[in-house]
Amino acid sequence: MAAPNRSRAGLSTRPAAYGGSSSSNEIQLRIDPMHSDLDEEVSGLYKQVRRLRDVAQEIEVEAKFQNDFLSQLQMTLIKAQAGVKNNMRKLGMSDIRNGSSHVMHVVLFGLLLFFGVYFLSKVFRR
Repeated sequence: MAAPNRSRAGLSTRPAAYGGSSSSNEIQLRIDPMHSDLDEEVSGLYKQVRRLRDVAQEIEVEAKFQNDFLSQLQMTLIKAQAGVKNNMRKLGMSDIRNGSSHVMHVVLFGLLLFFGVYFLSKVFRR
C-alpha cells in the first residue's frame, strides 16, 4: 500500500521537523532515488514558469498601453470641455452685448400684426 503522504512517484511530503504543528505552511520533500524522471518534471516546471512569466509580461505591456490610451482620452475630453465652456461663455456675452433684440422683434411683429388685422376689420366693416 502507498504511503499516506505520497503525492507522485518518487516524491512524498512530511510535516516540518521543528514545532511539529500541522498548520505550518512549510512542507519538506523527500526524494526517492528509485525514480529518475525528476529531471523531466523539473524542466517541465521550468517551462511552465517561463510561459507564466511571458504571459505576465504581455499583461503588463497591455496594461501600460491601455493606461496611456486612457490618459490621452482623458486629456482630449478635458480640452473638449474647456472648448465648450469657452464657446458658451462667448455666446452668453454676445447675447448680452446685442441686448437680446430678437425678443423685441417678435413683440413688434405681434403688435404690427394685431394693428393690421384691427385696421382691416375697421375698413371692411363699413
